[in-house]
Amino acid sequence: MVCMLKNTGSLKKHMVRHKTSDKPNICEICGKVAPTYTALKSHKLFVHEMQKTFRCLVCKKAFKRAFTLKFKIISKFQACDNGVMRPRKTILLAGVLVIWVLMTYLAFMRSVRVTDGSRPRPAYGNKLMLEKVQYFEQNLKSFSENRQNLYRDIINILRRENKVPSVPAQAIPIIPSQESPGSAVEDAGKAIETNSEIEEETKGILGVPAPLAPIPEAEDGRPEVERVLSKFQQRYLNNDPAFPVIPVVVFACNRISVNKCLDDLIRYRPSAEQFPIIVSQDCDDEATRNTILSYRDEVTLIQQPDQSDIPVPPKEKKYKGYYKISRHYGWALRAVFGQGFDSVILVEDDLSVAPDFYEYFLGTYPILKRDKSLWCVSAWNDNGKEGLIDSTAHDLLYRSDFFPGLGWMMTKDLWDELEPKWPKAFWDDWIRQPEQRKERACIRPELPRTRTFGKIGVSNGLFFDKHLKYIKLSEEFVSFTKSNLSYLVKSTYDDTFLKTVYQSPVVTLDDVKRGIVMTREPIRIAYHTKEQYKRATKNLGLMDDFKSGVPRTAYRGIVSFFYNGQRVYLAPSANWKSYDLTWS
Repeated sequence: MVCMLKNTGSLKKHMVRHKTSDKPNICEICGKVAPTYTALKSHKLFVHEMQKTFRCLVCKKAFKRAFTLKFKIISKFQACDNGVMRPRKTILLAGVLVIWVLMTYLAFMRSVRVTDGSRPRPAYGNKLMLEKVQYFEQNLKSFSENRQNLYRDIINILRRENKVPSVPAQAIPIIPSQESPGSAVEDAGKAIETNSEIEEETKGILGVPAPLAPIPEAEDGRPEVERVLSKFQQRYLNNDPAFPVIPVVVFACNRISVNKCLDDLIRYRPSAEQFPIIVSQDCDDEATRNTILSYRDEVTLIQQPDQSDIPVPPKEKKYKGYYKISRHYGWALRAVFGQGFDSVILVEDDLSVAPDFYEYFLGTYPILKRDKSLWCVSAWNDNGKEGLIDSTAHDLLYRSDFFPGLGWMMTKDLWDELEPKWPKAFWDDWIRQPEQRKERACIRPELPRTRTFGKIGVSNGLFFDKHLKYIKLSEEFVSFTKSNLSYLVKSTYDDTFLKTVYQSPVVTLDDVKRGIVMTREPIRIAYHTKEQYKRATKNLGLMDDFKSGVPRTAYRGIVSFFYNGQRVYLAPSANWKSYDLTWS
């Protein structure tokens, strides 16, 4: 049989079927011609052996033809059979990993917190700061513990040598209560009574008088405080009313640093007979009590007997310390004035005093007694910071409508007026209200005669850092008892002071700030609204708050201070009538 074909090409393809051709690139099954031997093998595998795809062993990508797979491997991969990817993908993956590491680190540093037991601590920005804070806390805690142990050891040694009595005669024993006593701050979180009892006990905190703690009695029925204070037989030196015995009452609680205050009071005291130091302690803190007793006969210790808890409204729980302070003040004043003293000087346990502290009160005592428009003498200046006072005017005194406190003298007549309505809390804000002040004024100095060193206490330490620690204490002794202070009497003072203020040229706040005032004489900055006053005080560094509408240190709305070496009066209009209670 002879196969007939049209042309030579067809003959060649056909002859492959009979295996008579020498061309190896023609498929012997279907007769198709492949350009290369590799293509022929791919054709046979894909078409005749039913293998639909060819896959790369590294990336698993599928191709229809083997030569396409080989081309892709050569063109898009480098050494694919060795597992090495394209350089572009390597860089991309490395960048993603770097970004992920950075984000994880930042998130970790923002969320990291340090705990001491179960107590959370604020987050810190870096490890170095965290280590410094922990180191500081450890040193502070160790220092406090070592100091308390030292005081305790000293007292025990003295007792063993019979130099300090185990129960001193001048100390009033504390009546034990059912609850564990503690400081005012520690008591702030304790449970309170039922709501009905709270409403009854705290109705009108600043308006309803608080019951004063009873004075404990001895076996013979004689009050213990009277027994302790009976050693002060004289009310006047040599029975001369011109030389009164003025007790200095120091209010203490749980600060063992009360020794700083007592050291100053004893160092500058001219006469122990005229100025007996009576320390009234609350809180029943043993370390503080031992510190006070170490002064032996230099001071007299009395102890507030009522250490029971005080029920307060739920919203007032964080202010419980102020309730205890008010109770303590009321009890101590009743105890001391009950012995017939004509006046007392009140000092907190965190105050340092100036060398002429006693001389200042002795010199102003006659005016306080004579001028009924005065109700206290204070050693404090709320704006007594360096740069805001005339540091050379050691003898300059003012009248002030604002009650300063912080080392002040009051008379028995004032206590007789205030005792029946003494408040349950916030006694200093209460005493500044118009119902108590009754348009009376206090005497205050240009240079403070007291300075506080107590950063930690019932009040916020932030106020200490921003203001109190910059108060300048007077260091020069002024003989106030030999000075003519009659200019402080109201009739004389008002005429002279108001004339000086309102005859001073008016300047703007910006002129004072920029130092372009053309005169070195006293000048006046006028204000008419609360906003104007606050703007001026904040720009000049003065205290900018009000109490019952009265600015700090103000007299008839006028605040006197020093700025850039010049006397400045921040004053309302000359027709000023009274304080606005809405200013706060």
